[in-house]
This record gives sequence, structure tokens and C-alpha cells, in this order.
Amino acid sequence: MRAAFPLIAFLAAVGAFTAAPPSAKMRGVCWEAAGPVEATDLAPLRDLGVSWISQTPFGWAPSLTSTEVRFSGDRGMWGETDAGLAKTAVAARALGIKTLLKPHLWVRHGAWQGDIAFSTDAEWAAWFASYEAFIVHYAELAEASGVDALAVGTELAKTSGRTADWKKLIARVRGVFHGRLTYCANWNEEIEQVGFWDALDFIGVQAYYPLATTDDPDKLEILAAWAPIAKKLEALGRRTGRPVVFTEVGFKSHAGALKEPWVWDTTGAVDYDLQRDAYAAMFETFWARPWFGGTFVWKWHPTPRSAARAERDFTPQGKPALAVIRAYYRLP
Repeated sequence: MRAAFPLIAFLAAVGAFTAAPPSAKMRGVCWEAAGPVEATDLAPLRDLGVSWISQTPFGWAPSLTSTEVRFSGDRGMWGETDAGLAKTAVAARALGIKTLLKPHLWVRHGAWQGDIAFSTDAEWAAWFASYEAFIVHYAELAEASGVDALAVGTELAKTSGRTADWKKLIARVRGVFHGRLTYCANWNEEIEQVGFWDALDFIGVQAYYPLATTDDPDKLEILAAWAPIAKKLEALGRRTGRPVVFTEVGFKSHAGALKEPWVWDTTGAVDYDLQRDAYAAMFETFWARPWFGGTFVWKWHPTPRSAARAERDFTPQGKPALAVIRAYYRLP
């Protein structure tokens, strides 16, 4: 049985952190691509203390061994089109909220983009050429739209060891985009294998770390699970001289959600307290650390979801976890 964690006790504990985190820390949410939005749709984020949103357009790979990256600026959900991305960024900027543009590859038949790999140098060269066209398109869009930061890649684990290829691509991107750059590495061993952090401005982590082996760990157990992770990330940040940012971090609100936080299935019993405690443990572990650059919470929906879906999924909207996020995001 998980120990109770009253919100009032949490808020009292937060006071100890008020002097540590700088206002420049990224206080983000991952914005869902929806229909056309106005500044009023983003207005609730100001009360939450949000200073950044991420937006995610997609490229498409026919298979894990195809060297082709397909993309279109005018297809898909409105918020994934070039026009939708640009207008959302403008609406956010009107409220003082910055944008991280975070292009993502989607592979057919549910394969994970982290398994994209090739056996010959010619195939690798062809893939990087195709991927470069994709990412430069979004670098140009980001520059034209006044976007503040761009991810050059997301969870491309079997490509990220090719340091020379990535550094060449990053140099090409810097030629057209003058904001901050990151790469969003998967939470596991990919973070350590990336050899081009020195060419970027901050380290991005897709932070879906397994944090429990039981369905209902208490907050102390979750804190203990974070401790060795924080130690490794601190060493990486200090070694590279780059802040570490959780470019995605989120916890579903159902029993067992911390065993494999990256899994989309939501079959366990509803457990809002587990989601709340998971966020509290994450913020308590990282927020005051000077090498830690911030978080992007997965996921924020500008339009309401069905109650049956929302009660177990990642969104903190309308759940006790939201008070935890607000408490940290509104710190000075």
C-alpha cells in the first residue's frame, strides 16, 4: 500500500527549492496537434506557469531498412502542417511562451524509429541525405516562424553513434536556423552513445525510465529509483557542459504505470495518486539541480478528451498531478 502524500505537505516541501532554480529553466508541455488554435486555447498554460511548448511534425519511413524519409508540409493534422505549426508558435509567443519544434519519424507497421539501421556506408549516406532534407525543411520553417529551439532528431538510437554524419547535419542546420538545438535521446543507453552533444546547446532526454516493479510504489520508492538515474545524468551534464532537459516526461494515472512508462496501454485500475507522486518525486529529484534545464510534460490536449480515455492516460489535466506541476512551474 502506498503511503499517503497530502498536497499540503508537498507544497510545504516545495518552499525549500525557491532559491535554487533559475527562471530560465524550461517549463514545458508537449502540445497536441489539434485543429486551428488561437491564443485563448493556450491561455490556461499561463496559469500553470508554462514557458515552453513542444510541437511535433512527422516524417514517414516505409520500413526500418528504407533509406527514404518522406514528409509533407501540408498533410496530416492541422497542428502538424507547416501553417499550423507556425500559427501555433505565433499564438504561443503572444502569451510569452516559447516553442521547441521537435520533428519525429514514424515507421510503418508500428516499428520503432530507434531500430532504423543499415549495413553499408552507401545506405547510411543515402539515409542521412534524405533525413537532412527532412530536418532542414523544418529548420527553415523554424527560422521563418521565429521558433526558439529545434530538435535535430528524436529517438534514432541506432543512428546516433555515427558522430561525423550527425555533426555534418547539425552544421547544415545551423546554417539556416539560429535558435537553440538539441537531440532527444531515448532514456536508455542511447544517451551515453551520442558523440555530438558538444555540437548542440542542450541534452534532450525522452525520460520514460522504469521506476517501479510493483503496481503501487510509494513516493519514497520512486525517489529511490530516480537517485541513480540523476547521478548518471549529472555526470553527463558536467562532462559535456550542457544542461539536461527532459524533452518528454510523463506518467499515466493507473496502477502499474511506472513499470514501463513508455507503454501506451492503459489497462490498470485508475490511480491518480500514483501519477501525482511520480511527478512529485521527479521534480524533487531534479528541479533544483543547476545542471538540470527543465521538463516538457507529456501530454497537453487543447480540446477535452473523453473521460474514459483521459482518466488513465498520460495527461495531467483535471488530475491531482496538475497541482504538483503548477507548484514547480510557478516557482521564481
